[in-house]
Amino acid sequence: MLTKRYGLAGLCLLLVGLVVMALWGSMSSNAKTPSGSGPGQLVGAQDAAPADSGAYGSYGSYGGASASPSGGGRSSGASADGGQAGGALTVRNDAKLGMVVTDGQGFTLYRFDKDTAKPPMSNCNDGCAKTWPPVTKEGTTAGSGIDASMIGEVTRADGSKQLTLGGWPVYRYAQDTAAGDTKGQGVGGTWFALAPDGKKAAAAATGASTYPSEMPTSAAPKPQPAQPAPGGAQVSVTAQSQLGSIVVDARGMTLYQYAKDPSWPMRSLCEGQCAMTWKPAPAVDPSQVKGVDPKLIGKMQRSDGTWQLSINCKPVYTYAGDNAPGDANGNGKDNLWSAINPAGKPVTGK
Repeated sequence: MLTKRYGLAGLCLLLVGLVVMALWGSMSSNAKTPSGSGPGQLVGAQDAAPADSGAYGSYGSYGGASASPSGGGRSSGASADGGQAGGALTVRNDAKLGMVVTDGQGFTLYRFDKDTAKPPMSNCNDGCAKTWPPVTKEGTTAGSGIDASMIGEVTRADGSKQLTLGGWPVYRYAQDTAAGDTKGQGVGGTWFALAPDGKKAAAAATGASTYPSEMPTSAAPKPQPAQPAPGGAQVSVTAQSQLGSIVVDARGMTLYQYAKDPSWPMRSLCEGQCAMTWKPAPAVDPSQVKGVDPKLIGKMQRSDGTWQLSINCKPVYTYAGDNAPGDANGNGKDNLWSAINPAGKPVTGK
């Protein structure tokens, strides 16, 4: 009888031991594997990855990790696939960059040096396109200061259609958080704000601009109402020692035409840095002109809303390199700039 009691007690102790071992094993397993993880998977702080990690892993070649838009930036509505519509494109006169193109919300638009314009091709994809969202052709129009003929489109690697300006694919920058920001300017030495002709903003394109830039100032000057010199006229003719009869302004400074400016429709292609060196001449009263047929005197409205003098259907300018009345240092500059004779034509000399 006593032997049976000891045998039963031993059996009970064995069962209790087995239960304890089972419970201990279960607790150990739970400590190693969180709910929802696979068998044997160990998760620690060093292993946890945020959503979309690696999206900018290849971004270094597009301007450096510091430009990654994580934690901020105007990326709402942007994607590497579809991009964003630009709305009505316009031109803004930036104090540092000159004339730059903006979208319908006033945000700066950019171009990428690794892209090509002839033929148009975008080389900004995947993580790059998240930092530099492509602007779509659909939903984009030519607003103030934009020549509609400059607008086109290119098919991206993913099949979507991207806006081009002058052949160059157009982008926004995710780190520009407010209208007027130009944080993308110069990123990686390959990203630059767009000028209205599709080139780099003139003040930014050192050595690459077609505009003369030997005499920069802090901002492009705006034409101011002309005041005739005492006893003089707002526009008149003077005899220049080398060129003969040339047209001058109220101060006696030589007036010039730019060969690239179209006569019809009349338009100035000298903006930004160009307008710092070649200052737009202000509009005048045709009755205050001497030596030039008043019928040749006109005016045209520039992209910034100011009015510029025109002679014989061409906008006219003064040159920052002329220091005194009678100087004509700008004549023949870059084979594009000419002083003008009383008929409103480029001078040919005596």
